[in-house]
Amino acid sequence: VQLQASGGGSVQAGGSLRLSCQASGPIYSNYIMGWFRQAPGQEREFVAAIWWRANTKMFAESVKGRFTISRVAAENAVYLQLNSLKPEDTAVYYCAADIRGGRNFDRDRFDVWGQGTLVTVSS
Repeated sequence: VQLQASGGGSVQAGGSLRLSCQASGPIYSNYIMGWFRQAPGQEREFVAAIWWRANTKMFAESVKGRFTISRVAAENAVYLQLNSLKPEDTAVYYCAADIRGGRNFDRDRFDVWGQGTLVTVSS
C-alpha cells in the first residue's frame, strides 16, 4: 500500500486544518494508521494513531483535546482534524501505517510512510 497525505497549509494560531491520508489500496482490519510530525531541527514525533478494526484512538499528550483522528473505511482514508492550532504545531505531518498491526502501539513498527504535508501556524 502507498499513502498520500494532503491538506497542509498556513494558518494563524487558533485556526484549524484537516489533513487527509489516502491509501492506494485496501486498509486491512489489522492495520494501525498513524500520524507523525517533524518540526525543523527536531526528531519525528508521534501525533495520533487509530486501530482500523476497533476504531481505537491514541494521541500524544501535546495534542489531546485539540486534534482528532478518524477513518472512512469505504474510502481507505484517514483524517486528522487539527483545531486550536499553536505555533509549536508547525511541522511536516506524515501519515504512516503499521501493516503488521497488533494490540500495542510501537512506533518502530510503522514501516509504510507517505510523503509529508506542511502545516505552518503563525502567531
